[in-house]
Amino acid sequence: MRTTRGFTLTELAVVMAIVALLIGGAIYTLSAQVEQRNFEDTRRRLEQARELVLAYTIVNGRLPCPATATSSGDESPSGGGTCTTYYGGWLPARAIGYQQVDSGGFAIDAWGNRIRYAVSATTWGTTPFARFTKRHVSSDATAAWSVSTTPTDLVLCGSATVITGASCGTAPSVTNQNVLVAIIFSTGKNGSTGGTGLDEGANLNGDGVFVFHTPTPSSAANGEFDDQFTWIAVGELYGKLIAAGVLP
Repeated sequence: MRTTRGFTLTELAVVMAIVALLIGGAIYTLSAQVEQRNFEDTRRRLEQARELVLAYTIVNGRLPCPATATSSGDESPSGGGTCTTYYGGWLPARAIGYQQVDSGGFAIDAWGNRIRYAVSATTWGTTPFARFTKRHVSSDATAAWSVSTTPTDLVLCGSATVITGASCGTAPSVTNQNVLVAIIFSTGKNGSTGGTGLDEGANLNGDGVFVFHTPTPSSAANGEFDDQFTWIAVGELYGKLIAAGVLP
């Protein structure tokens, strides 16, 4: 009778190693695909939020105030007025009708982190951008409604390394301080644990100077950066309001 030869331990080890490599490669590919999908989904959510903020502005004649930790996803104060915060709040999901929210009513990105929102506090006529009213219903007959007023407080820098006060200082700038009336951003995948790097930390310190650039790893000079941004420029805002008949 012929004896049946089985696998040796060496052969089994080689087979197991090959299987492990195949499984590891598949898991890595799947993980990369999930992260790319989350990145793209978050980008879509930010653009949707941007359009809803613009629509709210056209209908109500003012930009919404940011939500706060105690406003349950609504703008603070509800219905407008002097904003509780201008730079350190969240997207007012309830006010603008944004639907992807957490259990507290706050707008969230694809990773479940709350979407941030900042609005210019620069005066337009005699009221901030976040509180301007339609000219024909304004109680302020002396307000100078024109397209000559520009914001002066919000700015996007390319690095936090040499930010000086309320400006980019000598850091490269993405925008100047006469462009932005609102900023909407996600703190990215590391939103629950991030903000420890210099650049990401600059986006959560409550002032009008923000940092935006391509993603970087934790080994980068200013730490990991995966925040995603969109914004509304003053020229676009005026154009939308003029087209809708809110401004003459």
